[in-house]
Amino acid sequence: MTDYKIDKEEEQILTDIENGKYKSIPHVKEEIKRVREYAKNTLEKLKNINIRLSHKDIQKLKVKAAENGMPYQTLVASILHQYAAEKIEVKL
Repeated sequence: MTDYKIDKEEEQILTDIENGKYKSIPHVKEEIKRVREYAKNTLEKLKNINIRLSHKDIQKLKVKAAENGMPYQTLVASILHQYAAEKIEVKL
């Protein structure tokens, strides 16, 4: 078996799981189906656009996307969708 190094956050999650802190939700299969449908509707490609971003911003987006296991363009589309749906706001 391979030994894995985990960070403090992962260690805390593992401890919480072992201590029974997390519980499965009722109707988990239906909930997974619902969330997948939301993701599909959120991330469906309807129209392509071109925007100019700095190389530095793109690199940061790629890192954040990788941390969340998704392509950076999907992350950008998700952020824009959330803003358009007024789920997040931009502070200028």
